[in-house]
Amino acid sequence: IITIVSISLPIYSTMASDPTVDDLANEAADLDGYFSDEALVPEPNYPPLDESFKRCIVVSNLPKVPESKYDKLSKVVLKLVSRIGNLVQYEGSDDFTGFLLPKAEDGSTVGCALVEYETAGDAKKAIEVLEGWKFDKNHSLHVTPYERASHLEEVEEGEFTQPEPEPFKERPNTMSWLEDSCQRDQFAIRQGKETEVYWNDGRGEPVVDYDGAREKKAGVNWCDYYVQWSPQGSYFATLVPNKGVILWGGKNFEKLARFAAPGVDFVVFSPQENYMMTNNNNRNDPQAIKVFSIQTSKCLRAFPLYPKDFLDDKLSESEKSAIPPPPFQWSHDDNYLARMGKDLISVFETPSMKLLDKRSLGADGIHEFSFSPKSNTIAYWAPEHKNQPAHVDLISLPSRKKLRQKNLFNVTKCSMVWQEGGEYLGVKVTRHTKSKKTLYNNLELFRMNEPGIPVEMLDVKDAVMSFSWEPQGSRFAIIHAENPTSTKVNVTFYDMFKTLEAEKKKGKKAAKERQIVAEVNKVETLEGKGCNCIFWSPAGGTIILAALGDSASGTLEFYDVNSKILTIKEHYRANQVLWDPSGRTVCTTVSQPIGGGHFKFAMDNGYILWTFQGKQLSQASFEAFYQFQWRPREELSTKEEITEISKNLKKYEKQFNAFDEAKKRRLRLEETKGKRKSRAEFRATMARLADWRSRQKQERMELLDGYDSEDEGNFSVKEVTIETVLNTKEELIY
Repeated sequence: IITIVSISLPIYSTMASDPTVDDLANEAADLDGYFSDEALVPEPNYPPLDESFKRCIVVSNLPKVPESKYDKLSKVVLKLVSRIGNLVQYEGSDDFTGFLLPKAEDGSTVGCALVEYETAGDAKKAIEVLEGWKFDKNHSLHVTPYERASHLEEVEEGEFTQPEPEPFKERPNTMSWLEDSCQRDQFAIRQGKETEVYWNDGRGEPVVDYDGAREKKAGVNWCDYYVQWSPQGSYFATLVPNKGVILWGGKNFEKLARFAAPGVDFVVFSPQENYMMTNNNNRNDPQAIKVFSIQTSKCLRAFPLYPKDFLDDKLSESEKSAIPPPPFQWSHDDNYLARMGKDLISVFETPSMKLLDKRSLGADGIHEFSFSPKSNTIAYWAPEHKNQPAHVDLISLPSRKKLRQKNLFNVTKCSMVWQEGGEYLGVKVTRHTKSKKTLYNNLELFRMNEPGIPVEMLDVKDAVMSFSWEPQGSRFAIIHAENPTSTKVNVTFYDMFKTLEAEKKKGKKAAKERQIVAEVNKVETLEGKGCNCIFWSPAGGTIILAALGDSASGTLEFYDVNSKILTIKEHYRANQVLWDPSGRTVCTTVSQPIGGGHFKFAMDNGYILWTFQGKQLSQASFEAFYQFQWRPREELSTKEEITEISKNLKKYEKQFNAFDEAKKRRLRLEETKGKRKSRAEFRATMARLADWRSRQKQERMELLDGYDSEDEGNFSVKEVTIETVLNTKEELIY
């Protein structure tokens, strides 16, 4: 039922006089009953007032242009800031777009712009992205939060007063350990709840340098997770997963800096120790990877675990989790940081962490890339892609010039290995037949220092399981067998140079001349070995053929490639072989990961130190052993200097022997210190008793009626000779 109520209200004409009080009273009486008795309290729906200005930024160091170029500059800057996020828009205000380019009185720009985004997150991102952005040749943008810029109004104008500098505080000498008079190396271990740093001289038992005594006194553990040395040994990083990374250094391992990186799982230092990268391996964290400046402790940039569009959306979650994240790699001089993406390589410049030339390096189908250890050269390989054969490319930075390309056919997989000096690049290629049922290997060897970068191909009929360059030479070794699952394998050594001996006749005499040519030369093959890994000494010349892993025997074969001397040792269940930087000592370990119950390691956990010749120096066992790391040291001598020292080694032999003898004497004196003290005390006691007895001689003779027991004249001496036949042998002579 719908009831229509019609209400007639008096209408007052604008031409008539104003209504009287009686008219209003009569009108109110007519409307009585139609109004609510509750008081009318108007509450307008105003938008919330934001007084924080967190969404606003000030972009300064823009070009100052006249009024005629105002519109053009305004469009360029507006387009730039709009790429980062949406600018704010207010209802009823069509003329404000969240962007303002102020003018001076003459109509020219003042060199700055005010920008307001829809969210504070976009404003923060704009500060990170646009700070230092090269707007043109002469202008690099400077971006400031508006709240900070507004405080400049409160700064009093006046004469500038130079603030007093803070008292100079000398930083600990992070290279002090290199001044050790005995030229010892250091290593760190993580076992149980302990973190310890030891000295090692390559001759005897290691000596503790620091074991976290200062932290123990404060009631905390020095480290509860993994540790990491920097590439030149200047810094010692301890990981605190709940907080981040702490750097230590100096003679007493003083705390140098802290880096906030919650959930950190591992860290990577740049080769020149200017930067440090942390990773928490969290796929859902947009800042899983952080890059810090070591000097300022400032986070320069953060990255997600995977680049944009790296994972195919068609893959299931289980398939995505099986794909490892592409790693970052540093250039040898810290100038670049690169990571592989989908069909590209993103190269970032330091310290700005901006893309090189504002664009990535195109690399269709890329599967793997690697920086040269001695130059800004990137090597990458890509399989067959879009009717193009598989290929290995060498790219120079920052010019992006392609130095060399090697096309490959019928490729299943490739793996690249650089020689430590960057002189050679080896690519192990796994090929397949047309039917793809049979696999075989060959090695592509690049000579980086020769004109045109020539490439040699080495065919290997067997399956190649391991490939390794000699660090300081031109030789390399491979493990190969007819079947990849074979327990007995062959180890073959090759040299990138071949020595030819030619006879040159001069009359009746013949003299041999040696000629060295750039040609891959097979040196020798060791057959029937049980190894699965090879480890060259950093000094070269010596290699360890190791059988590592739970199912392996733990056999260690120390082989001198020059003298052909082989020494066989064993470390049961060893899973790591680690050379010290000098090549004097090598460590084999049985270690377990931190976390989880790995009881199978408990009986064998620990490490053994060996000389490069295979002599055991020291052994230590622990219930829980997690990590062993040698302290790296920078190579200060050039290859020519090392060669010269090796030639004149006999000249220093006497000096080294004298030093060793003095050290042995100090150790011997230290070891016999207690014995020598006891011997001195005994001799002093005997001397005191002898003196006391000599003083009693007269009294003793009086008691014996003048008999002196110490006078030899009171004794008769008789010599008796006794001969005893110990053995008799009869020999008949005809």
